[in-house]
Parts: sequence; C-alpha cells; structure tokens
Amino acid sequence: MHVFMNEPVEKMDRPYARRWWALLVLCLSLLMIVMANTALTVAAPSMTQDLGLTSTDLQWVIDGYTIPYAALMLLFAAIGDKYSRRGALVLGLVLFGGGAIWGSLVDSAIGVIAARAVMGVGAALIMPATLSLLAATFPRAERTKAITLWAGTAGFAIAAGPLIAGMLLESSGWQSTFLINVPVIALAIVGTFVLVPPSKATHSPRIDYVGGLLSVVWIAALVFTLIEAPHGWDAKALTGTVVAVVGLVAFVLWELHHPHPLLDPRRFANRTFTGANIAVVLFLLAVFGAFYYLTQHLQFVLRYDALETGIRMLPLAGAVFVGSALTGYLTPRIGMKATIVAGMVGGTASLVLLTQVDKSSSYGDFVAPLIALGLAIGLALSPCTDAIMGAFPEEELGVGSAVNDTSQELGGAIGIAILGSLLSTSYSSNLSDATAGSKLPADALGQAQDSVAAGYGVAQGIGDQARQLAEQAARATDPQQAAQLKEQAGQLTDGAHQMADAVGSSFADAVAHTSLVGAAILGVGAVSVAFLLPGKDRTAEAGMESDSESGEETRTSGTLEKEPEYTGPNP
Repeated sequence: MHVFMNEPVEKMDRPYARRWWALLVLCLSLLMIVMANTALTVAAPSMTQDLGLTSTDLQWVIDGYTIPYAALMLLFAAIGDKYSRRGALVLGLVLFGGGAIWGSLVDSAIGVIAARAVMGVGAALIMPATLSLLAATFPRAERTKAITLWAGTAGFAIAAGPLIAGMLLESSGWQSTFLINVPVIALAIVGTFVLVPPSKATHSPRIDYVGGLLSVVWIAALVFTLIEAPHGWDAKALTGTVVAVVGLVAFVLWELHHPHPLLDPRRFANRTFTGANIAVVLFLLAVFGAFYYLTQHLQFVLRYDALETGIRMLPLAGAVFVGSALTGYLTPRIGMKATIVAGMVGGTASLVLLTQVDKSSSYGDFVAPLIALGLAIGLALSPCTDAIMGAFPEEELGVGSAVNDTSQELGGAIGIAILGSLLSTSYSSNLSDATAGSKLPADALGQAQDSVAAGYGVAQGIGDQARQLAEQAARATDPQQAAQLKEQAGQLTDGAHQMADAVGSSFADAVAHTSLVGAAILGVGAVSVAFLLPGKDRTAEAGMESDSESGEETRTSGTLEKEPEYTGPNP
C-alpha cells in the first residue's frame, strides 16, 4: 500500500475503503478554523491588555478574519472543483498555519489584524474543501451520516474554542491560542496526503472569474456593512451598503447571462435549496448572537475566568452531539423538513428561556438554555447542509459547499451585527436609567456605557480611588482631615458597589431583551421555513425521479425543477 493516497476518488470503482479515516482529517481541519473565532472571544481581554488595543482594533482583529473568509469561499470553491479539492485544502492549511505563526510573533494591532486576515484566506480555502471532499468521497447512502458528523464538529467547535483557549491562558499568553494551531495543521496536512483521496470535477467548464470577482465584492461589502452599521450609519457604512447592493445586482445579472455561471441564481427557484439556506442564515444569526452575549455574561457578570467560562460552555458542546445523533435517527422517519423546523423551534425555546435572565441569575439558570441550544444546533445544521449539497451535481460540490458555508458566515455576521447592536443599545439605556440621580461624572458614564467590560472598569476605577483615599486617611496626622478623607473613601466605596450592581443588572436585562428579539426572529423564521420546505413525501418523490433520470444511485441531480432527496442513514 502506498504511503500517499494518489488514486482520484472519481476513478474508483467502489467506495473508498478508508473514507471514515479521511472524514476524521476533514473534521479536524474544520474544527480548527471554526475555533479560530470562538477561542478569540476568551483570549480578547488578554490580547487587549498586552497590545493596548482599542475597541476598534479588537473589532478588526475579529473581522479581519471574517471578511476574507466569507467573501472568498465561493470563488475558491470553484477553483478547487476545477483543479483539485485536496490541493485547495492543503494550500488553505499552509496559509492558515503561516498566519497563525505570524500572529503569535507580532506585537502590534496591525500585525495581528494582518495575520488574522491571512488565516481568513486560508479558512476560505479549507471550509468548502472539507465538505466537497466529504461529498465526493462518500457514496450517497452514507453521505448523510458523514455530513451529520461534519456539522456536529462545527457545532462542537463553537463551544470547544473557549474551553481550549481558557486552558491555554491559564499558563500561557494569548499567543498560545495562535500557536496551538501549528501542530494540528501539521497533522492535518500529513493526514490529508495519506488518507484523503484527490478529487476534482470530471467535466468542468472554464471558471467564471468575473462572477467570482463580483461575488467577492458584494459579499465583502455586505459583511463590512454589517460590521460598521451598529456603530452608526456614517460614510463607511453607507458606502458599504451601496457597494453591496450594486455588486449583488451586477452579480445576478452577470450570472443569468453567463453560459457557465459560478452560481446560477435560478437555483433559488428550488424550494428545498432556498428554504435550507434561509434556515441556515436565521439559525446561525441566533446562535452566534446568543454566543456573543452569553460568553460576556459568564465572564464579566458572573466573574468566571477564561477556563471556567470554557468549562461552563460544555453542556452546549455535549448537546450538539446528542442532537446530531437524534438527526440521524429522526430524519429518515419524519423527514428533513420536520427535523430542520424542530431544530429551529428548539433554538427559539432556548432564547425564550434566556429572557428570564436578571441580575440574580446564577450559572444554573443558563444550563437549560445551553442544552436546548446545543440540541437545536445538532438537529438543524446537518439536514440543512445535506439539502443544500443535494441541489448540486457532482461537478459543483465545492460551489455547493461554499454556498452552505457562506450562508453560515453571513448568518453569524448578521447575528452579531443585529443582536450585538441591540444588546449594546439596551445595556447603555438601562445603565443610564440605573445611574440616574447619581453623582457619576458624564464622561465616566459615557465610558461605562461603551460595554459591560468598560462598565466594570469604571466601577473598579472608583474603587481604586476609594482605596487611595483610605490609605491617605490612615497616614493623615490631622484628625479632621483624616475623618474627611475616610468619609470620602466610604462614599466612593459605596459608589463603586452601586456602579458594579448597576452594570450587572443593566447587562442582564439587556441579555433578556436581546434574547426576546432573537427568539422572535428565529420563531418567525421557523414558521417561514416550515411553509417553504416541501414535505417528506414530496421530497422523496422528487429525489426518486432525479435518480431514475440520472441512472445513478450515488449521485444527485442538479436540475432546478427537482427537489433533492434527503437520504438518511440506514436505521
């Protein structure tokens, strides 16, 4: 047996024998790029303090990864389909690893942002390659099982990132959250060559580079606008909006008239395809929005450190795997539509539970919502992914993967933009009401309203002033002066406690209010998706018609008039 796997999967006359080992490599690669963002939520305070990052700097450390990641996937997936899906994966791993090494060595905001951007470019190659290689390697009868494990890995990574980052930060600096990727990447590269067979489209026309460039422009502009708009509709946000709208219109018009479009807009006439994409966007909107404020609440309000926060997110991670197992059991029995809608309803229920959060809430009040959210992720994501991939022929598996992954990224960006902005506005308003009538200086209140971290920072600053006055009182030789200083110190100490209480209660109320809006969005989305997706019988009939026309049991038709079949694992 050869050390490296060199036989293309397209030339095999039977299913690849080591396909489950190959799936392990693909899931390992996926785990790393998803964790790159979730781990940063825990490492951000340490990085901010060490590098002296402003809030704008920190935002771009995060978004410098997100923008190229979301914008480049569609074009890179088409290139991978034509030339080499495995080659795209390896190149992405190399770029991701190089960016990780660079990020661990720099000592400036610009350096970290640039390193994260390189990692984002690598992720844009890796993400669609993992799913397209999975779909190409597994026969249709097993593909749903494999996609369920792939989607479960993505859900698990959301919760595992903070835990691993917290463990590293216990004994090392924030640079370790970059360096941990390097040995994993080396293992993934070796595993890719040894276990993952090469794959590319057997009949692929010339790549629509103009359409690819237009897709990069409008997606990048849209993500940029989502990032900037919560801070106000200034010139940058308005420019981003105009570029996104013009770029999208130009992309659609070009693709409609191109003989071999990168992504045919007519594909959205397929109810299953469109419904699954809408479900992905809305579901990830709720998940990433909730994750955004849950980690802040655990760290700042409940005062857990990085490792403790990660440990307390584990119920979500475990529930993801349980939900994924339920998907494999339920989908063949009740159908794709029922499973997806059930997941969205479960996600809505988790957000409804979070509306009960208040200043007296303890960690125990978050366990049920975390479990419900994890179960919902496991239930919803894999059938959505399978439905989206099923709408594409084998020659466009990479593009299908990129559509799924772009929907996830856009959903996450929209969720953080909408729910994050609402959280900030609600917290600021609540804090203003809670401190009304206090003698807090206007500039201090403005600083405290910036974020929950800033609010506690102001409270700590007041407490530090109180301690300084108390020390001066202890050293004072004049009894009258000592008494005055002691009285002032006592007033400041009370003010610090009141400020901390106001910050905690204001943020808790903001979490409850934001969760209510998130639940409303996801609930309405669940109803819409339920009306849009075809029922089990209709989907199965369309899938059988597609199979009979193509004459191949292991391939799915890309014809737009047919709804793709969702074939669950054998019970």
